[in-house]
Amino acid sequence: MNLIRLLETSTFRLALIYLALFGISALTLLGFLYFRTAVVMQEQTEETIAAEITGLKEQYQANGLPGLKVVIDRRSAANPNRASIYLLTDPFGNRIAGNLDRWPTGEPGPENALSFEVSVPEGEAVKNHRALSELFLLPGDFRLLVGRDINDLLKVQSLLQKAIGWGVGLTLLLGLAGGFLMSRGMLRRIDTINRTTRQIMAGDLSQRISLKGSRDEFDQLGNNLNAMLDQIERLLQGMREVTDNIAHDLRTPLNRMRSRIEVALLGAPDRAEARSLLEQTLADADAMIHSFNALLSIARAEAGSERAAFESVDLSEIVRDLADLYGPLAEENGLTFTSSCPIRLRLQGNRHLLAQALANLLDNAIKYTPPGGRVTLSAQHGPVITVADTGPGIPETERDRVLERFVRLDGHRSTPGNGLGLSLVNAVAKLHGATLRLEDNHPGLRVSLVLTRNEAQRRAA
Repeated sequence: MNLIRLLETSTFRLALIYLALFGISALTLLGFLYFRTAVVMQEQTEETIAAEITGLKEQYQANGLPGLKVVIDRRSAANPNRASIYLLTDPFGNRIAGNLDRWPTGEPGPENALSFEVSVPEGEAVKNHRALSELFLLPGDFRLLVGRDINDLLKVQSLLQKAIGWGVGLTLLLGLAGGFLMSRGMLRRIDTINRTTRQIMAGDLSQRISLKGSRDEFDQLGNNLNAMLDQIERLLQGMREVTDNIAHDLRTPLNRMRSRIEVALLGAPDRAEARSLLEQTLADADAMIHSFNALLSIARAEAGSERAAFESVDLSEIVRDLADLYGPLAEENGLTFTSSCPIRLRLQGNRHLLAQALANLLDNAIKYTPPGGRVTLSAQHGPVITVADTGPGIPETERDRVLERFVRLDGHRSTPGNGLGLSLVNAVAKLHGATLRLEDNHPGLRVSLVLTRNEAQRRAA
């Protein structure tokens, strides 16, 4: 895997940003703890020195210079390793008492503080330690120096500094390693998706993105992409089927039209025969135009472009108009036609498409119901519109297939039609967010269009 490409991933950059923020936060916290610890230890040392000076000052006030010398000598003898440092000098700098031979030279601090190096015996060796002291002036230009060995304090501070350095360094190292591993794993999954999409773009629509089963965001993305690919494959398959069906269904009327024109050109038909040929050709042309118009309506409905024409529609009015139109046609075919509808049934929709869909259902019901049968058009609150007949019905195994374009059952191929009626009804139902149900009417078929209304439409109704 290309290291440069790995370092350029957004995951690695995010890991670096998070690592920088975490490192700054950790460094700030550890630095605060370090300085607070150092300050506390320093203050404790200074307080110890101040307490000793206070005690020695009281000894001087009580017993004078000889008494102070005795106390200093006693304390110096108790600190052979010079953990505590004492030095009393006369006005000329000569040592009077203490565990230092001479006045030290070092770095002066605030007020009377002095930091210097002191030789401390450690076994057979002598080492230099750092000491912190404070000067106290006595009457007569006598000087008193009291200090403490701060070597242990400096060691603790050094250990803390090293611990902070190692801690921050390991944090950065582990963060980089974690960012590298995270980026590598994520890049592998992205490469899997990219490899699959390239195969799909190359024409292999059967490829799908593999899932790990972890249900994480990549699995969710893969599921959505696979569902989209399934839908695209179904649409392309549908387009191929539509193209094949169009070629098959239009070939017959075009051949008939061509044959009639050839007959007219070969002979000299009289006026009546010529008129008959023209009327038949016009009928075939009308059938072709009807098929193309139906396909256009289905395409617009499926694309959702007709949603812009939605308005408040009174379904009761549409049902009554269709009942007035198809009732006489049903009676001419020897059928009993009944209809029922509430007084007012409104929703937002496309009036033209809803009317066309219901007209297709009624046309099929009347066309396929034998004489003596019954056709029913009903609507009820919900709203639900139902067209039922007592015809041959549709087998349950074929009910999904008849909603596809140009699909006609074997027993119906001899009747006029193009197999687009139920496809249009299904497209109109999806456009309106409705459910299309095909059920047994015992005997016959019952088709229900279950529409939906929002709360504002219900109040308006």
